[in-house]
Amino acid sequence: MSCGKPHETPCSEVLAEVFLFLDNECDPQHRSRIEQHLDECNPCLRKYGIEDEVKALVHRKCGGDRAPDSLKARVRIRLTELVVEYE
Repeated sequence: MSCGKPHETPCSEVLAEVFLFLDNECDPQHRSRIEQHLDECNPCLRKYGIEDEVKALVHRKCGGDRAPDSLKARVRIRLTELVVEYE
């Protein structure tokens, strides 16, 4: 699988290891390669549904605690700014 853009680390390799990355269970070299790829290839998160998996992971790890509305608003604003930057 690929997003169609050339990367030093292929999308398929990143996707195979992304959960190790998220759980901080990969070695520093792999972590750096995955981080670089995700910085370059944000569409991987959306295209392969990893975005939903990340949300589910955060929900599980946070024990169902609800974030304050002010925090949610700040996060949404920042995410919108980041999406606009990358487009």
